[in-house]
Amino acid sequence: MVSRLLYFYPLVLLLAAWEVVAGLGLVRPIFLPRVTTVLAQAVTLVQEGQILGVLLTSLYRAFAGLTLAVAVGVVVGIAMSRVRWVAWLADPLVALGFPSPKITFLPIFILWFGIDHLSKILLVTFTCVFPMVVSASHGAAAVNQTWIWSARAMGTPERRLLWRVVVPAALPYLFSGLRVTLPVALITAFTAEMVGGGGGVGAALMFAQRFFETPTVFVYLLLMLLSGFLLDRALLALRAYVLRWHEEEAHG
Repeated sequence: MVSRLLYFYPLVLLLAAWEVVAGLGLVRPIFLPRVTTVLAQAVTLVQEGQILGVLLTSLYRAFAGLTLAVAVGVVVGIAMSRVRWVAWLADPLVALGFPSPKITFLPIFILWFGIDHLSKILLVTFTCVFPMVVSASHGAAAVNQTWIWSARAMGTPERRLLWRVVVPAALPYLFSGLRVTLPVALITAFTAEMVGGGGGVGAALMFAQRFFETPTVFVYLLLMLLSGFLLDRALLALRAYVLRWHEEEAHG
């Protein structure tokens, strides 16, 4: 219990400093409202039903795009590590696409797919697929060759070798890639909504900003931060559960 309280101690200090600075009037409220004002506005927005709907819209876009990226990225990444011609074909594309700022493609995606769900989902997919390809490729390539030889010696068919040995052994890499791409998916969805509209937390934030509703702006900012933090904690808990064998081996 004490360790958990100490973990959040810097955050408490930050919020206290924020409240003191805003409360003393060192910064105008239009630029930095008090923490208590933001919390009161959050309660009001929840009561008016202006939080859950926009949050679910953003999460739907982020998770739909991330799911597609994981599905495509894992298949392509593992294929790159095991099939030479796939690596020859895909490696230059990954080398070009991985470091590129994918959010700059937003105008093209809006032009092609409109301002509603599809453009945001596909942009999230496009942004997240490259890290997943790299993680899957490295994970499959790092599988202990002895495990593969042992599986073959015990009569495992080649068509089942992938699911029984390669994919389970690559799971730590896949979860690492997923932890990187999860916040990227959220950032991409929020940013696309801020720029392109079409509903969601990002669009709601920009709408409040246009009318200088600063407490509402901060509510949506904190909502973005909180959703990212909670989803990351949930992913870590899922990783610890799925990879119990890996954690025990690492600490054994």
